Amino acid sequence: MAKDMTLLWGSGSAPCWRGYHQKLLSFEKMEYKSQEVLDINPRGQLPSFKHGNIVVNESYSVCFYLESQFKNQGTKLIPDDTDQQALMYQRMFEGLTFYDKAAAVVYYQYYVPEGERHDSAVKRNKEALETELKLWEGYLQKLGAGSYLAGPSFTLADVVVFPTVGILFGFGLSSQRYPKLGEYYALVKERPSIKASWPPHWVEDLEGDGDTLKDV
Repeated sequence: MAKDMTLLWGSGSAPCWRGYHQKLLSFEKMEYKSQEVLDINPRGQLPSFKHGNIVVNESYSVCFYLESQFKNQGTKLIPDDTDQQALMYQRMFEGLTFYDKAAAVVYYQYYVPEGERHDSAVKRNKEALETELKLWEGYLQKLGAGSYLAGPSFTLADVVVFPTVGILFGFGLSSQRYPKLGEYYALVKERPSIKASWPPHWVEDLEGDGDTLKDV
C-alpha cells in the first residue's frame, strides 16, 4: 500500500475484506469508535480509508475509487466487454443483498440482544439465506466451470462478493450442498490477493462458529 494511504479495518468483516489491510483494529474492544477512526469516518465504522487528503469510507466506494485511480496497475477489474461489464455491475450490487441475508444468520447473536432473540426469526433468516444461496448457485451453474462471477476474468464483482462467500464457508456452509459456490470459493481463495488479505483470526480458529451453517 502507498505511503500516503491509510486503511483502518477489522478482521472477519466482509466490507473490510474488500480491500488490502494496513492497520488492524479490534471490534471486541470497540476500537472502531476511537478518535482515530472518527477523524476519518464520523460514522465510526470500518473500513475507513484515506488517500492523501481524500477520504472514502464505504467499501464499495473505496473499491471503485482505487480501480479508477490505479486502473493501469495490476489486474484490470472492470472488463471492456460490454456484456461482462454489465454482469459485473449487476452481481456487485446484488452482492449487497447477498451479504445482508448472510449477516442476518451468521451474526444474529452478535446483533440481536439475548432477550430479543426468537427461534422463528432464526428459521426465517435461514430460509431467506437458503433461497439466496440457490440463486447464486444457479448463476455460477449458468456460467460454467472455472468461471468468476461475471465471466472468465476476475473483476470488481469478485472483489466485493467473495468476502461474503468466504465468510459463509468459514461458518460451515456445505460445498456438497452448494457445489458451484464451493468450486468458486476454492478457485478464488488461492489468488495471492485473497491469501494476503485473509482474516487473521480465521487462521487460528472461528471461536466455535465453524458449524453455524452446517444445516443451511
